[in-house]
Amino acid sequence: MARDERFARRPERLERLDLPREPRRTLPRPHYDPEAFGVLSERIARFMGTARFLVYMTVFLAIWIGWNTMAPDNLRFDPYTFTFLTLLLSVQASFAAPLILLAQNRQDDRDRVQYEQDRARSDRAIADTEYLAREIAAIRMAIGEVATRDFVRSELQRLLEEIEEHDADHGELDSADRDR
Repeated sequence: MARDERFARRPERLERLDLPREPRRTLPRPHYDPEAFGVLSERIARFMGTARFLVYMTVFLAIWIGWNTMAPDNLRFDPYTFTFLTLLLSVQASFAAPLILLAQNRQDDRDRVQYEQDRARSDRAIADTEYLAREIAAIRMAIGEVATRDFVRSELQRLLEEIEEHDADHGELDSADRDR
C-alpha cells in the first residue's frame, strides 16, 4: 500500500463535530411519571427509616433463622449458612440504596427552593428596613425645621414681653405728651 493511499481523504461520511449525531434506533423505553416515582421512593425511604420497619425486619429474620435451624430437616428451605436469606437481604439493600438517594435528592431540591425563597424574603426585608431607615432620617431632618410647642411658647412669651415693653414705653410717651 502506498503512502498516499493511507493518507488519502476519507469519505465525507465521517462524523463532524459541528453536527449532532443521528439518532440511533433503540428499543422503546418504558415511560413513567418521575414525580410519582419520586413520591413512591420517598414513602419507601421514609418507611425504611422507622422503628416499625426495624421491628418487622427483626421479626422476619428471627422467624427465618428459627425455622431454618429448628424445623425438621425436610421442612428447612435454607440451610445453616442462610445463603438464600443473604441473597434476599442483598437484593433488598441494592433496591433500598438508590431509593434512599433519590429521596435525599428530592429533599435537597426542596431545601434549595426553600433556601432561595428565604433569601429573597430576607433581601426584601433588608430593602424595606433600609427604606424605613431613610424615611425616618428624612422625618427627623424635617422635624428639625418644624417649630416645636416649647419653641412657639417661648417665642410668644418673648413677643408678649416686647409688646408690654412697647406699651410701657408708649404709655410713658403718651402721658408726657398730655402733660405738655
